[in-house]
Amino acid sequence: MPNPHRLLLTLSLLSLSAAALAEPLPPAAKAEVTAVLNRLEASGCEFNRNDRWYSAAQARAHLQRKLDYVESKASAKTAEGFINLAASKSSVTGVAYQVRCSGQAPEASAAWLLKQLAELRRAKPGA
Repeated sequence: MPNPHRLLLTLSLLSLSAAALAEPLPPAAKAEVTAVLNRLEASGCEFNRNDRWYSAAQARAHLQRKLDYVESKASAKTAEGFINLAASKSSVTGVAYQVRCSGQAPEASAAWLLKQLAELRRAKPGA
């Protein structure tokens, strides 16, 4: 039977090793995500998470927490990666997030956020 203390030590070392390898999003990708989240916050749209509508400011705060978590796990390397991994659905329930803007039908948050990203990139000087 394996020694439980040795197993615990091995698991702890593996966790520390993984954390040491974790890298945040590259600076350009982080800047894009931040700009998209800023657009969401300024949009005045509502954000549906787990069958409840939240303000754009609350949505931005929630997605910022998810960004911080994703960065701590080195789970995404691009803005699209973050949107698809963490900003498109609940990691708890698996239910897709939605964005609803004034006078428009709700749409999947991934689609809305990716449109914002595309607009930002088109507006970038030299793009």
